[in-house]
Order: sequence, then C-alpha cells, then structure tokens
Amino acid sequence: MRARCPFHNEKTPSFTVSPGREGFHCFGCGKGGDIFTFVQEIEGVDFPEALKILAARAGVELVREDPRIRSERERLVSLLEDATTFFETALAQNAQAQEYLKGRGLTPESIKTFRVGFARPEWRALHTFLRSKKYTDAEMEKAGLTIRAQRPGPNGESYFDRFRSRIMFPLTAPSGAVVGFSGRIFGEAPPDTAKYVNSPQTPLYDKAHLLYGYDKAKTAIREKDACVLVEGQMDIVLSHQAGVRNTVAVSGTALTEYHLGLVNRLTKNLVVAFDPDAAGVTAAARGVDMALALGMDVRAARLPEGLDPADLVRKDPAAWVAATLNAKHIILFFLEYLEGRGLDARALRGEVEKRVLPYVARIKSPMDQAHFINTIAHAVGLTEESIRDAVHFTAKNQALGAQPRAKKGLVPETRSRRVMIQDRLMGLLAWQEREKERQLD
Repeated sequence: MRARCPFHNEKTPSFTVSPGREGFHCFGCGKGGDIFTFVQEIEGVDFPEALKILAARAGVELVREDPRIRSERERLVSLLEDATTFFETALAQNAQAQEYLKGRGLTPESIKTFRVGFARPEWRALHTFLRSKKYTDAEMEKAGLTIRAQRPGPNGESYFDRFRSRIMFPLTAPSGAVVGFSGRIFGEAPPDTAKYVNSPQTPLYDKAHLLYGYDKAKTAIREKDACVLVEGQMDIVLSHQAGVRNTVAVSGTALTEYHLGLVNRLTKNLVVAFDPDAAGVTAAARGVDMALALGMDVRAARLPEGLDPADLVRKDPAAWVAATLNAKHIILFFLEYLEGRGLDARALRGEVEKRVLPYVARIKSPMDQAHFINTIAHAVGLTEESIRDAVHFTAKNQALGAQPRAKKGLVPETRSRRVMIQDRLMGLLAWQEREKERQLD
C-alpha cells in the first residue's frame, strides 16, 4: 500500500506499507520500521506507551501490569473524562464565563478543541455530580478533584471541590486522555487567591512529565520541524488559533529534561517565546542549558515589550506568526539584548562572559561553536582566540560539576534491544492467543 508520507511534506506518494513484511518505509525521508516504530513516531511516545496504545486497540491484556493498578487507572481516566464533560456543560450554561473567554480572544472552535470548561462557584457541585456517576470519594481525591475537609460540614460533608469559580483547561497526556486540570480564577476573589490552580501529583498526572497542548501540537511539530515553547494555557490556545499549531507549554513547573525529551523525539529545533524585558529574558534562559546539551537548536522569538504571545495574537495574529518564523538563535538573542542595555565595553564583555559563553560551551557542533565565537569576538571587540579560550575554560568548569544532570525518572528511559524484543514478542503472542480464542468462539 502506498500513500503520502505523514513524516514529511510531499506531493507524490513515497510511503509504503507492506502487510507481508509487517513494516513500513518511506523512500523520500528514509523512515521505516514496524507497527511499534510507527506509533512511537506518529504519537511521539516511547516504546512502552506505544505498546499500551496498540494493546488497547487489539484488545490484548499486558500481563506485566498489575490488573488492580490497570483497573484503578481506567477508573480515574473515566472519572476525569466525566469531570471534563461536567465543566464543558457548566461553561455552556454560564454566559459571563463565555463572554470573558470571548473578550480574551477565544473562538467557539478553539474552546471546543481544547475542551475549555468552567468550575461552578459551589463547594461541592462536581463532587455531587461524580457521586451520581457512582465514583467514590477516594477515587475523586486520588484524581485530584476533591479535598478532604479538616472538619465535616453542617450536613456531615467530608469533601469539597478543589476547583471552584475557575475557567478550566484540561491537561492531556500525549494520547489525548485527560489526566488533570489547570484552573484560572474567574470573577471576584480574595487578594491572596492563586491566579492558577493545577491538579496535584496523581497516579495519572505528573507536572514534570506533561507539556500542555502536546497531543494537539505533535503533528504540526513534526511537519514544521520546530516546536514553539510558551508559558500559559491562553498562550497555547490563541497560538493554535492563529495557525501556529506547533506550540506547547509547561504546566505549573519549570522546564525539565523529560519535557525536552518529548520534544526531541519530534524535532531538534526549539523556539522559546517570552517578553524582551528582564523577566522575559530570564524566563527564556530556563532550560536552554539542557536543550543545548541535548544537541537541540534553540532560538528565541522576540516579542514587543509588555506583550505575551496571547496579547500579541489578539493585537496582530500575523505579527505572532512572523515572530516565531523569524526567531533568532539564542546566542544572537542574548547578544542583542545585552548590546541594547547601553553597557560600556568592559561591562559588556563581563556580561557576555557570564551569560552567553556558557551557552556557547554547551553547543555540540564544532562548526556552530566556531561561528558564534566569531560573532561574539566582533561584538565585544576581542580576538577569536581569546573568546575560544574563554569558552574552553567555561566548558572545563561545566565538566567539573556545573553542568545540569538528568534526575532519575525525568528523562525517558532507554531500553535495551533485548528487553524491547521481549516486550514485542509478549504483545504479539498475547494477540495471537486472543485471535485463537475468537476463532474458537
């Protein structure tokens, strides 16, 4: 079978699938493999997750997973799906919340695509609804949707809703399943009320592993061979609405190596988009070390001062598109920022040594490193040799312990070929047994 390749843009089909060989190959981009490889590539997941996806489609039971754990996870997934529907219905019934989202620039199509909802201001509205769906208090608490009260209420109530009077953004896994929520405050609230409240750590949700919008952006990331990183849910929704659908965001945490690992499966090109003021530059610096150490090409989109991506999309969608397309390499971004501060020559050299050279030292490509050494030498009025020596000195200091290290559990695990083959055989054997049972039935 032949089709246009889903991994690169082409007009003439060069992507082939061979049922006899149980594999695929593209004669245009060279990608190939079996059904597991295809799901890993197209969904942007690792092998264990691809195995789970295919097992679910084939009705295969993975015997390595404790049935009790699997049953609990399935219940929590179902519970969160019902909660999402509840929030969507509540939004459809609240004209003020709809007007607020319209004022922020969201279209009905975007609201539907991202399943934006509303948490009613009542203390136990969601709890009551989920009880009617036969979920237990323990399941609601484990999913992060309710909180146990320190003292029972007047009618003996022991739990209350975590999210109340908030615009709700479902947080989804790469597969698209809802695993948690981020709620933005809506209406009047006490001064100390948090603007955003996110789901706590649960069996399904780990903020260090989740990128908001990743499930909807992964195809565009692969097609455009670039991933745009922003900070908030509104930034994501409006960016996709403006046509920049290769955009993702962290949710309630700093960028981790696991996040970068998810992006790195689909592209080596990362674009960070933050304000050009001091706070924005500091935000842009987060995670740059890790991305460069992974061999990624990091660029920064320069935005008008005082505007975040959501503001820019509302003001001029075309300007946001242009900012992402014209993003400059992170080294050039920082050089321009420092040069624009009006520092004297000596102060500029000091800032470049402190804030730019560490990034040059992280760059893996010798040719790219040489290019930026030349650029910096011209910018600060020194010789290339002196800049090169300074970069080598910085690299030595990083090697002695300053460079960031991956924390255990944050980076997608690499599996040996033997273990991967064992897992594949396990899945295939289970599938064959199931097929035999169907034939006997």
